[in-house]
Amino acid sequence: MKGPCLRAWQTFRSRRQTFESSRRTISTELRSHFVGANSSGSVTQQYSSIEDYQDAVAASQTQLNHEEDVESSKRPGRATPGANGWTKVSILGKSAFVKTLRGPSDWDQKPPEVTPVLRGGGVLGLELRDQFVPLSARWLRDLCSCPLCRHPDTAQRQVNVFQSHAAAVQIAKADLSSWPDQLFVTFADGHETNIPASIILDRYSIPTVKYKRNGIIQTIHWNSSIQQDPPVVQYNELDNQPGMGLLLQKLRIYGFCFVDEVPATPEATQTLLESIGPIRNTHYGGFYDFTSDLSSKDTAYTSEALEPHTDNTYFTEPAGLQALHLLSHTNGTGGESSLVDGFAAADQLRQADHLAYQILSTTGVHAHASGNEGVSIQPAQPYPILTHSSDAHRLMQVRWNNADRAGITAPWQKIDAWYEAAAKFDAILNDAKNQFWFQLKPGRMLIFDNWRVLHGRAAFTGKRRMCGGYINRDDFISRFRATNLSKEEIVATTVTG
Repeated sequence: MKGPCLRAWQTFRSRRQTFESSRRTISTELRSHFVGANSSGSVTQQYSSIEDYQDAVAASQTQLNHEEDVESSKRPGRATPGANGWTKVSILGKSAFVKTLRGPSDWDQKPPEVTPVLRGGGVLGLELRDQFVPLSARWLRDLCSCPLCRHPDTAQRQVNVFQSHAAAVQIAKADLSSWPDQLFVTFADGHETNIPASIILDRYSIPTVKYKRNGIIQTIHWNSSIQQDPPVVQYNELDNQPGMGLLLQKLRIYGFCFVDEVPATPEATQTLLESIGPIRNTHYGGFYDFTSDLSSKDTAYTSEALEPHTDNTYFTEPAGLQALHLLSHTNGTGGESSLVDGFAAADQLRQADHLAYQILSTTGVHAHASGNEGVSIQPAQPYPILTHSSDAHRLMQVRWNNADRAGITAPWQKIDAWYEAAAKFDAILNDAKNQFWFQLKPGRMLIFDNWRVLHGRAAFTGKRRMCGGYINRDDFISRFRATNLSKEEIVATTVTG
């Protein structure tokens, strides 16, 4: 066999090997992620179309989320340290244990042993898991934080390594004598830099790179019993960084927090919100101060009951935080507020019906805001009810608003399956044991994570005056990082990686 025949045979064999390798990989993934395997380990799940297969592969990614289950029958109160992933809590003098969500199972994973090595010819690299990995010269040049390379006040880069001639950023000399503290490198253009070892090591440190960069900390799921001891901070404690840090930490752990003793004025409420971040402007305005007169065309501006929902599903990026402060309620009754932990509800759905969880994690849903004259807002693309972080492999956002929901992207043969899955999630959200009911009152301000916690309201009579506002997600996480991480941790998770 020679010439064109040989080349054709080699091409066929290469493609066949690639196909077999992919088939084995897919088979392994399906055995790992789906309950369709028999005792011999072979996959019994069959797919009638490529569409079904693609859905299954996409859904398999959601299995990586919520790595540790939460016992929904346990009732979290104010947590005290426990062991082995379990937290001991005290509720009305009685002890119980709940399992806290630690995020992915690699939360405490230690980075691998890394040793820099200089080989013949001046090749600088790392000994990583018994393998030599050459270090990118451009990457090292990009890391230089000297005043010539990075602005000392803004931390912005002042050198464009993409426009630098490749030869100029090659490593001319490396000094490893100060490792494991730092690394000294001289480049071909004569520029010298010292790179802290932590920058190289942190690239392999999952908690640092993934979680601290995104403000992810260990969270606690809750249900109706949290009414016995909800998270609270005092208004007079928020004028310093530790107090503000505690508020934002509680918002990350529980998804909501009350601020007590706030002056019952719109001015004090607005000032407090702006101490967290800029108030977001929408088609309803910025800081809101309203009564139930439907002046803005939304049922929130009425006295009607509201089901559990998240706000802004019609925006490409819904608000990160929402604040509500009842200033007055006269000549009437009712209007109790409710909160539901969307992450806990999603976890209950996942445990009860994993297929339903997959459907709500992969099917796009349209939303709209159409009540105001000249306004027709829709997100840039349809988003699933449950959005997961592709980087941290965990549930990141719940988008649920039945009133503002528009169409769904499910194919014809899967529309009913989506409605069934959504109905199961809706039932969990409306289960009394998952709803925390309370009465807002002047002086007690509520702040909650709109990407996690759903809120609702009972109907009321009389006249209520409510104020509050939205804060963007990025501003929320930025303020959390600034008040809960050290300067070194912020630097290590900002411009490096």
